Amino acid sequence: MNQSIDVRGLSCPLPVVAVRNKLLEMKKGILEVLVDTGTSKDNITRMATNTDWKVEIKEEGEEYLLIISR
Repeated sequence: MNQSIDVRGLSCPLPVVAVRNKLLEMKKGILEVLVDTGTSKDNITRMATNTDWKVEIKEEGEEYLLIISR
Protein backbone atom coordinates (compact mmCIF):
# COMPACT_ATOMS: atom_id res chain seq x y z
CA MET A 1 0.00 0.00 0.00
CA ASN A 2 1.34 3.40 -0.98
CA GLN A 3 1.74 5.99 1.71
CA SER A 4 2.58 9.67 1.40
CA ILE A 5 4.01 12.39 3.58
CA ASP A 6 4.24 16.13 2.96
CA VAL A 7 7.32 17.75 4.52
CA ARG A 8 7.10 21.06 2.64
CA GLY A 9 7.83 24.05 4.82
CA LEU A 10 9.73 22.09 7.46
CA SER A 11 13.31 23.11 8.31
CA CYS A 12 16.14 20.58 8.39
CA PRO A 13 16.50 18.13 9.98
CA LEU A 14 12.71 17.72 10.45
CA PRO A 15 11.97 16.43 6.90
CA VAL A 16 14.65 13.73 7.19
CA VAL A 17 13.49 12.72 10.69
CA ALA A 18 9.83 12.52 9.61
CA VAL A 19 10.62 10.41 6.54
CA ARG A 20 13.05 8.17 8.44
CA ASN A 21 10.43 7.46 11.13
CA LYS A 22 7.85 6.64 8.46
CA LEU A 23 10.24 4.26 6.66
CA LEU A 24 11.13 2.50 9.93
CA GLU A 25 7.39 2.04 10.56
CA MET A 26 6.75 0.71 7.03
CA LYS A 27 9.74 -1.63 6.59
CA LYS A 28 8.75 -2.10 2.92
CA GLY A 29 6.42 -0.62 0.32
CA ILE A 30 6.25 2.76 -1.38
CA LEU A 31 6.39 6.16 0.30
CA GLU A 32 5.75 9.32 -1.71
CA VAL A 33 7.36 12.40 -0.17
CA LEU A 34 6.65 16.01 -1.16
CA VAL A 35 9.57 18.38 -0.48
CA ASP A 36 10.14 22.01 -1.39
CA THR A 37 13.93 22.42 -1.12
CA GLY A 38 16.91 20.88 -2.85
CA THR A 39 18.55 20.39 0.54
CA SER A 40 15.66 18.30 1.85
CA LYS A 41 15.59 16.33 -1.41
CA ASP A 42 19.32 15.58 -1.17
CA ASN A 43 19.31 14.73 2.55
CA ILE A 44 16.25 12.46 2.35
CA THR A 45 17.64 10.73 -0.75
CA ARG A 46 20.98 10.13 1.00
CA MET A 47 19.33 8.77 4.16
CA ALA A 48 16.99 6.49 2.19
CA THR A 49 19.68 5.03 -0.09
CA ASN A 50 22.00 4.50 2.88
CA THR A 51 19.29 2.35 4.46
CA ASP A 52 18.67 0.25 1.33
CA TRP A 53 15.63 2.06 -0.09
CA LYS A 54 15.40 3.02 -3.77
CA VAL A 55 14.60 6.65 -4.56
CA GLU A 56 13.06 8.05 -7.73
CA ILE A 57 12.93 11.86 -7.99
CA LYS A 58 10.34 13.79 -9.99
CA GLU A 59 10.75 17.52 -10.26
CA GLU A 60 7.43 19.37 -10.13
CA GLY A 61 8.15 23.04 -10.70
CA GLU A 62 9.71 24.40 -7.51
CA GLU A 63 8.97 21.18 -5.62
CA TYR A 64 10.06 17.57 -5.74
CA LEU A 65 8.20 14.29 -5.40
CA LEU A 66 10.43 11.55 -4.00
CA ILE A 67 9.16 8.03 -4.56
CA ILE A 68 10.92 5.83 -2.03
CA SER A 69 10.47 2.08 -2.37
CA ARG A 70 11.71 -1.28 -1.11
